[in-house]
Amino acid sequence: MSLYSTVPSLLAILFNMKILVAIAFVLILVSLGSALVFLMRDKGKRNRTVQALALRVGFSIALFILILIAHQLGWIQPTGIR
Repeated sequence: MSLYSTVPSLLAILFNMKILVAIAFVLILVSLGSALVFLMRDKGKRNRTVQALALRVGFSIALFILILIAHQLGWIQPTGIR
């Protein structure tokens, strides 16, 4: 297997990782926004705000684990401070 045959697959993995990270960030922001809406509407009578914030924490933890796994598998590389 030559380097040229692995480059397209590496680019596909990197592109997919960027999409996954972007989707995770959007889900985190949507969950945070829904928690704000629930906070304003419910005024503390229901626990939908807590559920939305718990979901946001879950998405954040999942994103962190995804980034750790991708780094361990070599799908992403650190670039350092430029």
